[in-house]
Amino acid sequence: MGMAATSFLVIFLMIASAGLLIFYRQGVIQRISSVVTQSERRGELRTSIQAGGISLGGMVGHLDDILPKSQAEVSVLQQRLILAGYRNESAAKILRTARLVIPAVLCLLVLVTRYAEGNAFFAYVLCLGLGYLLPDFWLGRRIKARQKQIHRGLPDVLDFLVICIEAGLSVDQSTKRTAEELRLSQPALSDELEVVVLEQRAGRPRAEAWQQFAERTGVPSVRSLVSVLIQSEKLGASIARTLRTHSDTLRTQRRQYVEEQAAKTTIKLVFPLVFFIFPSLFLVTLGPEVIIIGESFTKYLN
Repeated sequence: MGMAATSFLVIFLMIASAGLLIFYRQGVIQRISSVVTQSERRGELRTSIQAGGISLGGMVGHLDDILPKSQAEVSVLQQRLILAGYRNESAAKILRTARLVIPAVLCLLVLVTRYAEGNAFFAYVLCLGLGYLLPDFWLGRRIKARQKQIHRGLPDVLDFLVICIEAGLSVDQSTKRTAEELRLSQPALSDELEVVVLEQRAGRPRAEAWQQFAERTGVPSVRSLVSVLIQSEKLGASIARTLRTHSDTLRTQRRQYVEEQAAKTTIKLVFPLVFFIFPSLFLVTLGPEVIIIGESFTKYLN
């Protein structure tokens, strides 16, 4: 009985499906054509986005060719971009193009908003100077933020290097493992350590690779670390013990810096007390007395 019911149900479903395909064939075709049209539109959109990116890159290249530049300026700008973590060749072109585009955009905004009706010459000169200096200001802030991040994360990196070296890995293998494991927590240091590993694979000596690491970061603590590593390698000292000692020194320096900043707060609070809190206190305490004295003088004169 159950077998017959199952066979009947299967046959009924097959007949119903055939009927739907026959009577609603046009609707199915319309759905398929709409899906195909959407996929074609997505392909066209992707093609237009890629073409826009190519045209934008060409525009940046043309604007960069217009700007006058010397070899010394290009090298200094490239060094600053490396300190900020930008090693791509197009980064310098984009920054130089921004020096040209941002002043033009600011002048256009002043012209559209009509803020420069009173003193147009001063407003346009200010827009040109400010627009030219804004990319350099942003790059300087980026360099300082990255150096601060590297300085703060260096003790953790040294601890991980010590763990890897004491586990039996070599210095090169420990550097590679540290760069892989700390990619999320310390992205800047992990990126620099990966560059060190790649330079050593390319055949550069270890001392030169670490010296280039110190030059790329520009952090004093990294330079002292590189000098300590080179000296310990030359003298044959224990690298793990050297790294642990240097890590403890960096943590002590960081704690002393925090204590120094906390001690300076008492001196820094003098200016808010003098300019903001004391006038309010004088107004609250002496204000009623001044009003009473003024009213008594008016009564006496009358």
